[in-house]
Amino acid sequence: MTLISCKDLGVTLGAPLFTGLNLTIAKNDRLGLVAANGRGKSTLLRCLAGTHEVTTGEVTRARGLRVGHVEQDVPATLLTMTLREAVLDTLSADEQDSEGWRVDIVLDDLEVPEDLRDRPLGALSGGWQRTALLARVWVTEPDALLMDEPTNHLDLGRIGYLQSWLSTVAKGVPVVVASHDRAFLDAVTNRTLFLREARSQVFGLPYGPARAALAEADEAQERRFETDMKQAAQLRRQAAKLRNIGINSGSDLLVVKTKQLKDRADKLEEAARPAHQERSAGAIRLVNGGTPSKALVMLDDVAVTTPDGRLLFRTGRLWINKGDRIVLLGQNGSGKTQLMSLLHHAVGGSVAGVTVAPTVVEGWSDQGLGQLEAFVTPWAAVTERFDVGDQRARALLAGAGIGIDLQSARMAALSGGQKSRLAMLVLRLTAPNLYLLDEPTNHLDIEGQEMLEAELCAREASGLLVSHDRAFVRGVGTRFWQIQGRRLVEVDGPEAFFRDALRG
Repeated sequence: MTLISCKDLGVTLGAPLFTGLNLTIAKNDRLGLVAANGRGKSTLLRCLAGTHEVTTGEVTRARGLRVGHVEQDVPATLLTMTLREAVLDTLSADEQDSEGWRVDIVLDDLEVPEDLRDRPLGALSGGWQRTALLARVWVTEPDALLMDEPTNHLDLGRIGYLQSWLSTVAKGVPVVVASHDRAFLDAVTNRTLFLREARSQVFGLPYGPARAALAEADEAQERRFETDMKQAAQLRRQAAKLRNIGINSGSDLLVVKTKQLKDRADKLEEAARPAHQERSAGAIRLVNGGTPSKALVMLDDVAVTTPDGRLLFRTGRLWINKGDRIVLLGQNGSGKTQLMSLLHHAVGGSVAGVTVAPTVVEGWSDQGLGQLEAFVTPWAAVTERFDVGDQRARALLAGAGIGIDLQSARMAALSGGQKSRLAMLVLRLTAPNLYLLDEPTNHLDIEGQEMLEAELCAREASGLLVSHDRAFVRGVGTRFWQIQGRRLVEVDGPEAFFRDALRG
């Protein structure tokens, strides 16, 4: 049974986001929605929910259908409410009086700890805020669920729980989920929509197999494009010959025939345009500055502590060697960020027990992209630190997806994806030989994640990385350190940690 149907759907906001989209959502669908940053995923979800006007086409919903839409951001008006109040606020006044008990049932289903329920939402982590947004929607008992980047800010334990919740508690509800988390999409979807400006593609497959099918379809389209372009070129050559003959002979018939051939060539070229050659959200390129040193960092049983001095773990005796891409594994709160920060300070100064090779040039990026905060604009981030010249600075920023209109805008005007790409550009210009990257895929779309993976591997980059993105970890890691209790130990791979973390 079709619950939501889109016919020739299109939305234009300055430029077309998508056009001619035909899509149906049925009862058992778990649809993954994939597109680059800024290419219309959130807008399409709002169109499906009925909160955004379409430019062309129409969206039809089954009579009486209740659509639940979990958006990315927490409304500012909710931040002063407690988590429980924010969920209760979704119900009508009558429902709050007579059925307020439903709130605690939903919070129990989502395994929200009791001690968090009466805290202000603004005082909770991003992960629990996202859980509150889901609870606000779920308490309304929707018939269809739309989820916009639901794994943002979640650790692996909560991602694993969300996967389980979708397959159990929410089993009978169709879901449309926009996400850049490839492993999550593979775990929870059975269909995939690749949203494009034109000729969006839908496959009845989870993300991984659908991506392979998309590549085959694009290759076939490219072959058709090349064939059609050859045919169009041949038509234009024939038209040119007939035109010359027509001019010399004064034949009106040949002039008409010439125009017909040219029109056929025009139509063929227009129809054959390869829609899959999409505009990139911005390139990511890195460099490896190189170093003669084999051992870049040595840790001699360093104590990693909280800011107030409480011991989290000891490192034992470990090395980061040239060519190592070490992934640091551990639960939230175990001390991953503290170790990253400790190494960052050791490169710039002195930390007891940490030896850094004198040839090390650090490439540092923290979770919140705090390295960009010293600069007012993207232009300043490039020109104040690096001697690149105005023309090259503009070209570098444009290549990273920061258009002319944003290059002198305040940092706050940039999206998360644009800030991430700017941070990677700054790393490239730094020419590091040791990368310290804490959650570098935050806010990056799948294209950006894959570019970052490819660059780290192709440049044979060295460094220490933290990430909850399973696909990224599997793609880039050559060694793995895991925080186990109060010790840091080397393990063979990430899969056992992933299994344990996803089980919660």
